[in-house]
Amino acid sequence: MHSPSPLHGLPAAMAVVGALLLCGLIMPHAQAQPSTDWEIHDLNRPRPPMVDPGPSLIQFQRAPIPSDAIVLFDGDDTSAWTHSDGRPVEWVVQDGYMQVKPGTGAIQTKDGFGDVQLYVEWASPSPPFNTGQDRGNSGIFLMGQYEVQVLDSYLNDTYPDGQAASVYGQYPPLVNASRPPGYWQSYNIIFRRPRFDAQGNVTEPARVTVLHNGVLVQNNVALSGPTGHHARPPYSAHADRLPLSLQDHNEPVRYRTVWIRDLEAN
Repeated sequence: MHSPSPLHGLPAAMAVVGALLLCGLIMPHAQAQPSTDWEIHDLNRPRPPMVDPGPSLIQFQRAPIPSDAIVLFDGDDTSAWTHSDGRPVEWVVQDGYMQVKPGTGAIQTKDGFGDVQLYVEWASPSPPFNTGQDRGNSGIFLMGQYEVQVLDSYLNDTYPDGQAASVYGQYPPLVNASRPPGYWQSYNIIFRRPRFDAQGNVTEPARVTVLHNGVLVQNNVALSGPTGHHARPPYSAHADRLPLSLQDHNEPVRYRTVWIRDLEAN
């Protein structure tokens, strides 16, 4: 992975956008979210149009962190994480980032979370290798089962519900706001967990809003259940708080600043 060329410009006003989202101002005039009537991973599904997200200062410096955020990774401390079997994190940690070490497995937070605002900076390998789903693949699993896809989707075709910033297997992003491989990219994710009644029936589906590089790409979409590769599984009642996980998909994807705001803390 190379050091990206400098980009100049003003930083995205992520805190302001996040506040508007949390207040319910979810871009009512944005492009309509794609239908979920398509078969999972249908290659005939329309591709989201590419947009240039504009310049970003995260190529030079880390984004600011809200005062009430829980810092999950600051560039060198992996103490908030473990592998699913309890092993200490075996991913490579150097130069202010952690990089997937293929074959070591996913990592997950030691603490569980429900409703959250999550901010993640990530970068895919450069120069790129392979194509489709084998190019810079990883994933962010909210509650360990609701995936926002991480993928090098810059001039890289794949099924739309599996490209970068998709809700995997369910919703393609509204647009493809990917930066080139090797550049730092950001996700700002607002997630509302599903609600279940005493009998385990869903009373409210999980919902997610995603900004990719400051661009709205998932607009408060309702999830049909956990995300899956071969099917769209139904909901099964689970705890109100579960760990967040980052996927090992056998490719050296990098993660940098990761923080979370617990929206159920009070």
